[in-house]
This record gives sequence, C-alpha cells and structure tokens, in this order.
Amino acid sequence: MKYRKLGASDLNVSEVSLGSWLTYGVGVERDRAEACVARAFELGINFIDTANVYGRGAAESFLGEVLAGRPRDSFVIATKVFFPMSATDKGLSRAQIEKQIDASLKRLKLDHVDLYQCHRYDSETPIEETMAALTQVVRQGKARYIGFSEWSPQQIEAALAVAGAEHFVSSQPQYSLLWRRPEAKVIPLCKAHNISQIVWSPLAQGVLSGKYSPGAKPPAQSRATSDSMGQFIQSWLQPSVLAAVEALKPLAKQAGCTLSQFSLAWILREPNVASAIVGASRPEQLEENAGASGLQIDPALFAKAEAIVAGVERAA
Repeated sequence: MKYRKLGASDLNVSEVSLGSWLTYGVGVERDRAEACVARAFELGINFIDTANVYGRGAAESFLGEVLAGRPRDSFVIATKVFFPMSATDKGLSRAQIEKQIDASLKRLKLDHVDLYQCHRYDSETPIEETMAALTQVVRQGKARYIGFSEWSPQQIEAALAVAGAEHFVSSQPQYSLLWRRPEAKVIPLCKAHNISQIVWSPLAQGVLSGKYSPGAKPPAQSRATSDSMGQFIQSWLQPSVLAAVEALKPLAKQAGCTLSQFSLAWILREPNVASAIVGASRPEQLEENAGASGLQIDPALFAKAEAIVAGVERAA
C-alpha cells in the first residue's frame, strides 16, 4: 500500500481507504463487517471514512467498537456533519457542530478525530459562523483537521476568505471514470490552496467493477439486489452505461489488472487525489481494490478508457 500526504496536514493516508456508507452498522452483517476492517489493516489501509448520519450513528458506533484496543496512531479516521440526525438536529450552525462532534466522539470512543468534514454546504448558516465553529473544534483538540464534501467552487472560496479560520485540508467529491465533474473547477481550485481530494464512489457504486452486465440480472448478493444498499446504484444501471463499462474490460486485461483496479488506478493518476474511498461487504473485495495502489498503467490505456465513456450519462 502506498500513502499520500493529505493537503496541508501532516497526515499520510493510504491511497485506498475504507468507507462505511450504506455498509457498516446497517447493510452488512456484523461478522463480515468486522472481517473487512481487520483485513483493511492487514492490507495497510490506515484511513477510515464515516459520518454521523450513516445509519444515524450506527456506523460510528460499529467503528468505535471494532477500533477499540487498536493503537490510536495506527489509523486515520474521518467523520462528517450536516445531514439530519433528528427532526431538529441538522446543518452547520455553531450549536450543531458543537453538539454533533461530541456525539460522534462518544460513538467512536475517541477523544479526537483526525478529520472533521462538512458533509454538504449549509446555505442557511453564515459561512463565518460555520468556520468559527469548525476552528473551535480544532483548537479544542476534538479534530486535528477539517474538510468538506461536495461544495461548489464559490462555496469553497467563501470559506477560504474567512479571516482567522482553520484551513481546509480535504475535499470529498464524487469522482470516477463515469463522473468527472470535479476536474473542471473543484480540483484546480483545491490544488491552488493545498487541499487534497478524498474521492467517494470511485467505482460508481460498483458499476466500474464490471460485475453488472448489459441485459443481465444483477448478481445475487450484489449491492444492486440489497434492500438497504441498492437505492443509490439504480441510476447507474442504464444500458448505455453498462455497455460502456463492458467495453473497458479489454483495456484492464491489457493492463494486467481487474477492471476495479484499473478504475481506481485511473483515479489515483491525479496527484491532487490523496485517497479513493471504497466500500466492502467482503474482505476479498478489499484485497482486490487495495491492489490498485501503486499500479503503473500506460496513460494511453487511460486515454482510450476516457474516450469510451465520454458522453455516457447515468439516469437523473
């Protein structure tokens, strides 16, 4: 496993990281989830991403239990705040940030997280208030660094303009061969301010693994067939998308790797990306995905892949 520095921080994170959206504490059986976390450590994955809203606290609670007893310097953990935790608890106000960081730390059984991220932008709270609250979280020692997810360039610039505030070190956008929107403005802006990307859905909910074939039923026990995890993948399961992904398979074979590894290596070709977050319901999925770290692939193959998927859109 290779490691990259996260933005302007002193954190070195594994190029492939373990996510917990839709999986741990919710969609994956406890014993398999525990096996995935254990295998992640064996593979050299040191970066774990979660959020308070994942399972309304269930993912954080699960991680708090399985990480207990591991040396604190053996992992880098990130969580997030914004989405509703109750009818009244939501957003990025000072009161909410103060309340939610404490609740997250309690569930995680930690005295601090390494990275505290705004899960989305809160247009109902002045950015000055949000940044002051995040700055206080860092200066109180409850988080080492701060980041954001899915903010527009204008929102990022507004936060960077707040005088005296802690500096963001990470951006967490959706980014994959099938979803390249961050390349236009977000990545260049972040590069200029020493903010790294932590990519979510780098395999487009698993579609870029190649397991879903055009015209065929989804494989049994795949994310697409799961009641708890399948709702977000449906927009990707379009004939044009699946046909394009099928056409990528020979390129991965030529590169001497699986399609998942090829797709993750494409993400990691971008120097501004610090880590690609993968979800896993089985340890062997992690083993395959971890194999993407450090892969050297002919850029000409990536160019062919980009041409194949150009213009392919998922359903609205």
